[in-house]
Amino acid sequence: MNNIQFQAPEDATFALAVADYKMLLDNIPDAIIAHDFNRRIYYFNQAAEQLTGYRLEEVLNRDCHEIFGSGLCGVECLFCSADAASTDNHDCRRTLQLTDRNGKKHLCDMTIKTLFDSETPIGILATIRKLQSASRQLDLRQDEVFPGIIGASNELAEVFNSIRDVATSSASTLIYGESGTGKELAARAIHNLSLRKDKLFVPINCGALPENLLESELFGHVKGAFTGAIRDKKGRFELADGGTIFLDEIGDISLAMQVKLLRVLQEGTFERLGAETTIKVDVRVISATNKNLGTEIKSGRFREDLYYRLGVVPLTLPPLRQRDSDVLMLAEYFIKNVTRGDNRGTVTLSNEVTAIFLHYNWPGNIRELQNWIQYALLKCKGNQIESEHLPESSRNVIKITMEQSPSSKKQRRRKLDIIRVQQALTETDGNKVKAAKLLNIGRATLYRFMDDMKM
Repeated sequence: MNNIQFQAPEDATFALAVADYKMLLDNIPDAIIAHDFNRRIYYFNQAAEQLTGYRLEEVLNRDCHEIFGSGLCGVECLFCSADAASTDNHDCRRTLQLTDRNGKKHLCDMTIKTLFDSETPIGILATIRKLQSASRQLDLRQDEVFPGIIGASNELAEVFNSIRDVATSSASTLIYGESGTGKELAARAIHNLSLRKDKLFVPINCGALPENLLESELFGHVKGAFTGAIRDKKGRFELADGGTIFLDEIGDISLAMQVKLLRVLQEGTFERLGAETTIKVDVRVISATNKNLGTEIKSGRFREDLYYRLGVVPLTLPPLRQRDSDVLMLAEYFIKNVTRGDNRGTVTLSNEVTAIFLHYNWPGNIRELQNWIQYALLKCKGNQIESEHLPESSRNVIKITMEQSPSSKKQRRRKLDIIRVQQALTETDGNKVKAAKLLNIGRATLYRFMDDMKM
């Protein structure tokens, strides 16, 4: 590939700033794109050429919307967005699906930054890093011991490392995480990597059972211990001897049950309901909760001594909203699982649905995403999931996403009127930085408005 030539824009200061670092930027793997406040492209490094499929001479000094349309940043233009426009000198980061010249989609991480010369904004710098493709990531995960835990984000990589560290110990582990973040999958992964992997992994949801039934499930019972006990039954602790027991929703058990559980953790012994014989087991205990146990202790609903017994080694799972780069990978994974064997071919997400998925906060985390996919595949008869195939509960999300489109944001910026801006400049003696603060907007937004209005 020929060396990239930099064409100086009208703003010489900006040209010099970029030219000084041309050699460095041409030799880094991330795509670097720089443009002015009219979106005219003035820098396009070799990695940007490779990622987008466009040559420098095709994009130089042209509006990026004219070249890429919505194909560069997806449905939403990061430069036009309200949050990006008001970031001043801070980074605005987004995960997006970039469509290149040939229509191929790439999952990317983009950071845009307003460039300043002193206090004067002189342009926008976009840094784009291509993330590992969903298909390749899924293949890698299937070859490892993390079945069902899908993603390539830095946050998930830290979880993988923590699981490996935790697995080397037999100490009790407490997994924190919101509902739907995959706490049982993490517990299974810890078991699969431990020396107990050849023994049983026994899960139980403590919050789903009443106290009397939970005690029988955990410790077992003998025949005649209570009405309906027609035979002896082993409890989960006994079944898990030599292996691992997973106590999900541990924060929901009663204080009376907490006392009984504490004894098992301290001594490794218990009695079946109705029995006098003490049973001793060697079980690793992994528990999980979506509650703040510190708050539960202060309120008297959870024993502090049990908390310290359970949480010798803590592990926290991030919510899906902090793993935005994993959302599309998970969506593809769920689509493949649901459509496997139904002969409907490859099913993909439309650009609009992709934007919705990347913008949504996912309060129900991975479980909510899975439910959306399952619902959409029932509604979708073709090979592309559209917004109308999503659950009714997503309608507000669609509305919000569409309101965040570049055209809508341009309309909102136009609500800045010349009179208000002039008044702010008068009150601040022409200081644009202070005027922007007075108007409660970013400096870049004010400069663009003044440029558009020829002020």
